[in-house]
Amino acid sequence: MKQHLNEWKTPSILLGSLGIASLGDFIYLVAINIIVYQMTGSAAAVAGLWVIGPLTNIVTKFWTGSFIDYRSKKNIVMVTLVARALFIVFIPLAPNLLAVYAILVVLSVAKSFFGPASMTYITMLVSPHKRKRFNSLRSFSSSSAFIIGPAIGGTLILTTNISVTLWLTAVFYLLASLLLALLTETEKIEPTEIPALTFAQVARDFTVVYAFMTERKYVSAIYLGFLAVMLFSFAMDAQEVVFTQQVIGLTEVEYSLLISITGIGSVSGAMLLSIFSNKVSIRYMIVIGLLMMTFGYVIYAFSWSFASVTVGFIILGFFNVFLNAGIATFYQNNVPVSVMGRVTSIFQLIQSIFQIFFILGIGLLADLVSLKLTIGALAVIMLVAAFLYAIAVLHPKYSGWYEEAEEELEEELA
Repeated sequence: MKQHLNEWKTPSILLGSLGIASLGDFIYLVAINIIVYQMTGSAAAVAGLWVIGPLTNIVTKFWTGSFIDYRSKKNIVMVTLVARALFIVFIPLAPNLLAVYAILVVLSVAKSFFGPASMTYITMLVSPHKRKRFNSLRSFSSSSAFIIGPAIGGTLILTTNISVTLWLTAVFYLLASLLLALLTETEKIEPTEIPALTFAQVARDFTVVYAFMTERKYVSAIYLGFLAVMLFSFAMDAQEVVFTQQVIGLTEVEYSLLISITGIGSVSGAMLLSIFSNKVSIRYMIVIGLLMMTFGYVIYAFSWSFASVTVGFIILGFFNVFLNAGIATFYQNNVPVSVMGRVTSIFQLIQSIFQIFFILGIGLLADLVSLKLTIGALAVIMLVAAFLYAIAVLHPKYSGWYEEAEEELEEELA
């Protein structure tokens, strides 16, 4: 048992760091929406916050992978957390909306480095036989942050003000960075071997990613297929407030309660998964998670009351963690860490491009036809796509891609 606890010391510190950072993300999300709305009184200005991230990704993801793969992943993650803490401090001091947006662009750039670097660092630090449980526990911490973060943010805003709330959010990112400092460095980087970040180098790295996608067609297809299916989810989420209030007829209080219930569903699913993760295969985590989450969206799309939409949200919240943990483990097991930064960045670049066009197209379609019909059609298409995706995952021919490492007596010691 003592050996088992020692083996989980490093993953536990990493989980703590990522969990604190997630908590900061959700507190920040509440505060930034409120401060922008207070500054402008414009719903369009608040909506602009949702466009900054994807637009920044399009500009940065071309070269972030080339930067990340040749440098210390631990240091990159730490620096991005410190950078986010530093620039969040300046938001309350910004004189106008343009300055706020400029700071948000910098924060988005830092986050665009954080994603691929943290994914690669997790893969390097967490051994293969611990990844499934680690990703399950990470889903649990993220789901908990989804509930606790907005509650802390709202309480801080009521008891202090938005400026203090944002400054305390910066403290969360600093704490997350300090925890990472306790972990060992997993790489030996020779400064003389780091190539200059030039256009030619970035172009060469694109060929590396293309070579990976050619060599591992199935892995690329499964992950890109996952991102494609999740576009439907993202598009429906973007219209969520309008749909629940205008189509279903929920009040703002009922909508707030609905979000809390969804969070409870996510925490419950993540808790169950973290306990029984070693009993569920990666394939079934992905398939059950996707199909049930999609079923939840179908219920949501055709809901007529608070009770019916609550059932849909609980189901999608509960099973979303299964899907995310399964996909993360599959990805970590099949993408070499030597190219993971570049591959992750390019995949996220593709996702961001389609995300922008997809959301704009769905918004336009909702205006031309009707929001109810649009969301219903999206849910049905997503369900069909999910079934096709499940067939590809469960096909016996590709079972080798889902093989798992030996548990090394983990079940016996647990």
